Amino acid sequence: MSHSDQRSAIRPAPDAPMVAIADYVVDTQIESDEAYDTARYMLLDSLACAMLAMKFEGCTKHLGPLVPGGEIAGGARVPGTGFELDPAQAAFNIGTQVRWLDFNDTWLAAEWGHPSDNLGTILAVADWLSRKEGKAITVRDILTWAIKAHEIQGVYALQNSFNRVGLDHVILVRLASTAVATAMLGGGKEEIVTAVSHSWIDNGVLRTYRHAPNTGPRKSWAAGDACRRAVIHAINAVRKQVVGYPSALSAKTWGFYDVAFKGKSFEFERPFGSYVMENVLFKISFPAEFHAQTAVECAMELHDQVQGRISEVERIVIETQEAGVRIIDKTGPLANYADRDHCLQYMVAVPLVFGRLTAADYNDDIAADPRIDALRGVMEVRENPQFTKDYFDPNKRYIGNAVQVFFKDGTSTDRISIDYPIGHRKRRDEGIPVLLAKALAAFEAQLPAGKAEELMALAADPGRMDSMAISDFLGYFEA
Repeated sequence: MSHSDQRSAIRPAPDAPMVAIADYVVDTQIESDEAYDTARYMLLDSLACAMLAMKFEGCTKHLGPLVPGGEIAGGARVPGTGFELDPAQAAFNIGTQVRWLDFNDTWLAAEWGHPSDNLGTILAVADWLSRKEGKAITVRDILTWAIKAHEIQGVYALQNSFNRVGLDHVILVRLASTAVATAMLGGGKEEIVTAVSHSWIDNGVLRTYRHAPNTGPRKSWAAGDACRRAVIHAINAVRKQVVGYPSALSAKTWGFYDVAFKGKSFEFERPFGSYVMENVLFKISFPAEFHAQTAVECAMELHDQVQGRISEVERIVIETQEAGVRIIDKTGPLANYADRDHCLQYMVAVPLVFGRLTAADYNDDIAADPRIDALRGVMEVRENPQFTKDYFDPNKRYIGNAVQVFFKDGTSTDRISIDYPIGHRKRRDEGIPVLLAKALAAFEAQLPAGKAEELMALAADPGRMDSMAISDFLGYFEA
């Protein structure tokens, strides 16, 4: 582009990726029964994660209005609490609850992330519209918006690595949530493009808080923050309070590509459909960063062979994918809960010692057990090229890990290798009963007597669940 072209005030047509999102959100009909079935389980699982998070003060201190007196009678409700809020702050609350324990669903590719984070926006906006504006919104509607939000976030993640330019994956939560919230609020394609352009102009937050030596709990509320920002963009666009920026991505020098993406435009493996929801990864057994899920399974299998010989361990070899090496291979002192649940060595050591890995195992009292750091100190983490290859294979999407323990007397355990965890699509038949058990236990621990059983009965009747008003469904979660 010439210097004179760069100075031209003539507005171009909107960037194609923004138009594609608007077309998909407005025009595409979701016809996949598998996507809807999976979305129902995703909704239950995400709310189970939210209820589990209510046991942790680190989460609950973030909940409520931004300032005292900021509650709104009849506003959007925050599950498990008595708060009724404006939709933006409710989105932050719900997004924070769902994400806090690193136990909700996951998507892994060139970029990583947790598509159910978008429920923070979707549930808050839906409850607001139902209660304050009288809109008839069903659970089926929520599932449809969730499928589309999953798809936008996940398809972008397949071939576009934001982490490699230092940006956090919640940039895609904000993008997907902005698009679907705009449509939920009554916006058409023009308003969606406008709102999405503002989402891109926000650029993205840095991944600083996810990595040593700065790992900290912001990673647990970052998605909530993205959900809140998405609602603001959507409301502004629908109310015509802002104008759009058609070349927010492609503008020379000032657009997202040049500023944040090293001049590269986005690449796409497939058009938008329902692929992501159908293939989403559930965290069912362990609240652990997903690249470590199969490593934890391996360690669980080895527990009986190791638990009585901790002092005899000479070394432990962990084989993982390239992404696992880059994200969660961590040595040295671990400062807090967030540091530990993103440390591959810690997540392997705990099940070797205790035969379990729960959210409470990241707390200071468990971390103080000297056996954990003793095992961490003799661990070797290696990339297994085959694991990396299978990780990127679109027909596999494996998340392989292998663990083997060697003892000082020259003996060793078997090398345990697992390609994909119980939450993978290829293990759905095995995984769904475990997911439902996870949900039941979470609901029983937090909700009034009888509510958990009612919810599980509802989940067993998809037709009744789908036709229920979202305001009634969320009523199960009132404190």
